[in-house]
Order: sequence, then structure tokens, then C-alpha cells
Amino acid sequence: MRLVILKYLRKRNKPKRVKSQIPFRLNFLFLVVFLLFAALLGQLAYLQIVHGTKFESEVSSTDTKTETKSVQRGMIYDSTGKALVSNSASRAITYTKPLTVTATQMYRIANDLVKYVSIDTSNITPANEADYYLALPAHLTSVQKKIPGYAKLSTSVLYQREVAYVKAKGLANGLSDKQKEAAIVYSKMNGAYSLSTVYLKYADVSDTEMAKVGENLSLMPGIKIGTSWSRSYPNGDSVKSVIGTVTSRSQGLPSDEINSLLAQGYSRDDSVGSSYIESQYENVLKGTKSITTLETQNDKITKEIKTYGGKKGDNVVLTINSEFQNKVQDIMKSSVESVAGSNPYLPGAYAVVMNPNTGAIYALAGVNRNLQTGKISENALGAINQTYVMGSVVKGATVMGALLSNVITPSSSTLTDKPIKLQATATKSSWFNKTGSADVALTASDALMVSSNSYMMQLAMLEGGFKYSDNAALSLPTSIFSKLRGYFNQFGLGVKTGIDIPGEATGFEGPSNQSSIGKALDLSFGNYDSYTTIQLAQYMSTVANGGYRLQPHILQSIRGTNKDGTLGAVKYEFTPNVLNVVSATDSQWNVVKTGFWNVVHGSSSLRTGSALANVKPSVVAKTGTAQTFHGSTETETLSAVSYAPAKNPQVVVAIAFPGMAGETTSKINSQAVSQIYSAYWKYVESSDGHQ
Repeated sequence: MRLVILKYLRKRNKPKRVKSQIPFRLNFLFLVVFLLFAALLGQLAYLQIVHGTKFESEVSSTDTKTETKSVQRGMIYDSTGKALVSNSASRAITYTKPLTVTATQMYRIANDLVKYVSIDTSNITPANEADYYLALPAHLTSVQKKIPGYAKLSTSVLYQREVAYVKAKGLANGLSDKQKEAAIVYSKMNGAYSLSTVYLKYADVSDTEMAKVGENLSLMPGIKIGTSWSRSYPNGDSVKSVIGTVTSRSQGLPSDEINSLLAQGYSRDDSVGSSYIESQYENVLKGTKSITTLETQNDKITKEIKTYGGKKGDNVVLTINSEFQNKVQDIMKSSVESVAGSNPYLPGAYAVVMNPNTGAIYALAGVNRNLQTGKISENALGAINQTYVMGSVVKGATVMGALLSNVITPSSSTLTDKPIKLQATATKSSWFNKTGSADVALTASDALMVSSNSYMMQLAMLEGGFKYSDNAALSLPTSIFSKLRGYFNQFGLGVKTGIDIPGEATGFEGPSNQSSIGKALDLSFGNYDSYTTIQLAQYMSTVANGGYRLQPHILQSIRGTNKDGTLGAVKYEFTPNVLNVVSATDSQWNVVKTGFWNVVHGSSSLRTGSALANVKPSVVAKTGTAQTFHGSTETETLSAVSYAPAKNPQVVVAIAFPGMAGETTSKINSQAVSQIYSAYWKYVESSDGHQ
């Protein structure tokens, strides 16, 4: 029994064998890991295939940025290589805005900087002060709570209302002088784009300021010491009005072009050509900015690589001879001064000197006279943007129009000068035959020599199909206006000449309806439409060169810069540009040229250019007198067009003195022309070999 019991107990206490669970758990774990890896691989495949390109571009744009800096503008030279406009370097304090920066950080930097430098606050605005005030978080939060519904407003609208609130309540009115300086600095910093550079102080940076800023650069992230350039005029500013100006750092980009210029890579405070030559050739003069590639990580710059050092702007060489330009300007000023006392309504005077074979402008001069004070000021651009009724100088175009219309021919052009008496119209006549006591037969060349108004009016009537007889009713189609103007336009009268200076005027055309039909006769002798002095120069150049209307130009060439700073290689040179051709025969041109020669050198005592007879080399010319008015007071424009030498024209001079006293006997136009030729042969070209 006992044996049985022991066997039972042994059997009960014997450990039971348990089946292992490890293989199952491992298999389950492996399955989970497999599924997770499969999901991950699937997601990676999805991102790579569907959005791979997008993420690549985002990574690239995020990790690489570029920083640009301005370079020197190109210089401007006259035709002899004399510098008219150069660059003056000055030390500057700049700020390059980081990728991420808070208003509070810029506020602190601005306050730190003005501890070391003085900033001009003469142009500070209430908006500058308000921006500075709101840069402190406590101020911003306080003002926000005063704006109704601020939480629902867009960021830009909310900020506008915050600034308006600060200004309305005068919260920033108590700023100290140093705080105002900091407000100017903060405004410039805040207005910059990320990684763009703005000038905080660009003139009169003292040695002490440079030293103190340099010692504390590490405490003011983004602040740097640099160089600024401004325009200077080493040979005086006599042609500054023609050359134009660039905006200053304080002015920044022109407001009407700011978006376009920013899109082209300009910074807000960059200097840019704002008028005339500086504006016309901005793309040449501005150069290309230096480029620094910045590698970033988490919006922090980790590496800077200067990938392009920048390139100074190319240089512009003008056709103007500065010494001659100054002399012509002096001649026009002294001429006006000499006659101003007896001519109270004289508003100024203008002159253009041009090469008839190339269109190059040697001088563009003019003065303005204030009728109230009598003060005379330089206004060279008046030669291209002031229009006047010019008088008889246009008669060469009238004669050529009649020749091209075949109402006269070189061998058959005789008409009798006599007063023109039309029904219900005041008598119109030539200056030498007002009563009809000096009726005389004239050829076209003779009519130009003595400046016959009657002859020109008869040509217009013939071109309009009207046969003149005393006291007849004038019957002309209104198309006579466009016909006469069409010939004038071929010479450049009444159309833009194309000169490469912005702001050229077209001129003015009087009414062309049937009720004004009698004015067509005035148009024929230059007493109706108005023209610019540059148009007179282009007109006379077309006569001088035998029919080629050339574009006047002030650009001679574009050149690079040598390593030593001198003028470099020619990159572009202006070539003569023919706008149209007056298709006349040699015999037709001879009619006009002979008439203009006789104006100065003819045998008639009635010739109008005898005052130029002694000018050497010989001059070919046409003078003009137009009847005008200042209010109800009769005035006159004295004008002249000319070229020399007669047999091989090298230079054209056109001139205008508007607002002279009525019935004047002054020869100021001829006297000024004579002086200009004397200066030309002295300063521009030798008269040797010319007759």
C-alpha cells in the first residue's frame, strides 16, 4: 500500500511539460515589422513618384539663396573723351536683412547702431515714427486691442489701422532725437527684402563712426561697412540738363516705376537714371550686381560663396563736344541778355548744332527767361521740347513740295509777287510789297532769296487746284493742309525727329477744317503750325545732304572700362539712321539750294541773310520772321537755319528767338549764328581746306 502511495505522490509532484509560445510571438512581431516597412516603402514610393519634383524644388529653394550688391554706374564722356559724369565713392553703413528676423530684433539693432553713428532725420515722417513705436511687442499688443474686430482683419489691413491709430493718438510724438534716428534706421531695415542690402548711411560717415561700428559688428547682425557711389561732374554741370539725373539713396526708386524696377532686381534705395541720358541709357550705365550664393539650413546661413563679382556699368560717349557746348550756351545766354531790355516778352532762345551727314549733335543749347523777374536760366532741353511758329525758314520745304507736285518745275517756276486779296479776307502780302507797288516776277530760287510770302501762297493755291484772281472767294479742299504738311513731314517739320533723348515734342498743328481754310496760306509761309528747334536742324540737314532725313542722336558709342579705369573697347557705335528720303532730282534740289545760297550771297538788296555774307567758310541759310502774339501784343519769332561749307556741308546750325518785339529790326538770329560758326571752327573742326 505504502508503495502505491509513494508512486502516486511522485506522479503528482512531477512537473508538467508546457508547450513553448516563443515561435508564435516572434512570427507575429516579424509580421508587424514587415507590414510597417511595407507601408513605409509604399509611402516613400508615393512621395518619390508623385511629388518628387515638387519636393526637390522646395529643398533647392530653401537651401540656396542669393544676395546681390550694387556696383558703380558707367561714366559719361563727351566726344573728345573728357569725363562729363563720373562717380564719387564714399564710405557707407549698410544692412543686409537676414532670412528670418523679427521686428523686435531690428528695433534693437537700430537702437544700437545710432549709439555709434548720427543719422539725418530731416525727412522723417509720422509713418516712420509709428512703425518704430509698434516694433515693441508691448506697444503693438496695446494698440491692437484698440482696433475693433482686430482678430478678423488681415495682417496688412490690421497694421495699416494700427499705424493710423498711433498717428491719430500721437503715441509716437515724444520720441527723443536718438529715437528718431533709430526710427529712420528701423524703417529702412524693415522695408528691405530678405537678403537684400539697404544703405543706412551713405554720406559723411566719419572715421570715428566707422571705427565704432566696426568694433561692434558682431552685436548687430546684418550691419556691414561698405561703399556708396554718387554722381559728380568734374567738368562742370553745363550739360547736366541734357544728361539728366539719377535718384539719390534717400529718394529711392521712382514711385511710378517701383514695381517694374523691383522685378528687374533693383533694391528700393538703388540709384536709377530718372531723366534724359541717364534714363535713356539706364540699362547700359547700371552695370550688373555682384551675386553671393548663400547655403542655408533651418533659415540659418551656413556658407557664403561669391559666385559673381559684379560688373561696373559700361560708359556712354556722347557726340557733344563739351567745350563747344559751353560756348554755344554762353552765346545764347549773352544774346538774350543783349536784347532782353527792349523785348519784354522774349521767353528765351534755343540753338542746335548738328552734323548733316551723320545726325550727330555737337551742341544742344538754350536759355529760359522769366518774364516777371527777367532771370535767365539754362534750358538746353527747350531745343527739343519747346515749340514755336518759326516763320519763313520753312519755305524751302514749301518750294520742294510744289516741285514734287509738279505745279512748278526747275525750268518753269516764275510767278509774280503781289498782294493776295481774297473775298472777305484781309490782304496778305510779302514784307517788301505790302501795297502792290513793288510787284515783281520771281523764280522759285528768287522767291526764297527775298522770302516772298505771296509766292508761297500762290504755290499752295496751285497745289489745291485753285486759280487765284483778285477778290475771288478762296476755294480749296481741306486736304490742302495734309498735302502741305506731308511735304513738311518729309523734312522733319511737324513730326518727332527721333532724337535719343526722352521728352521730345511733336509740334502743334492748327485746325484743318473748312472754316480755317484761309490758314492754309499762312501754313505755306510758316506762320501757322509750330515746330521745335531740333526739327529745324533736321530739316536743314535734309536739304544739306540731298534728301536724307537722318535721326539726330547724342549717343556716339558705348565703351567698356580698362583695368586702370580709362575708357575701354568700343562695344557699340551709333551708325547713321535714315528715317526717310525726299526723292527729288538734282535739278529740283538745285532750285532750293540756289535759293538758300542767294539768301546770303545773292545780288538783290532784298535778300534776307546778308548779315552772314562775311562768315567763312561760306554759309548757306534761310532766315525767318513769324508774326505772333503775347496776349494782344504783337510779337515775332526770329529764326534761322543754315549749313556750311556751301559745297561740302559739315555742320548745320538752327536757331530760334521767340517773343521778340513786333516789327523788330534786330538781327540777333544772324548774329548768334555767326558766333556759333566761329566757335565751331575753333573747338570742333578746323576750317582749313574749307571754303
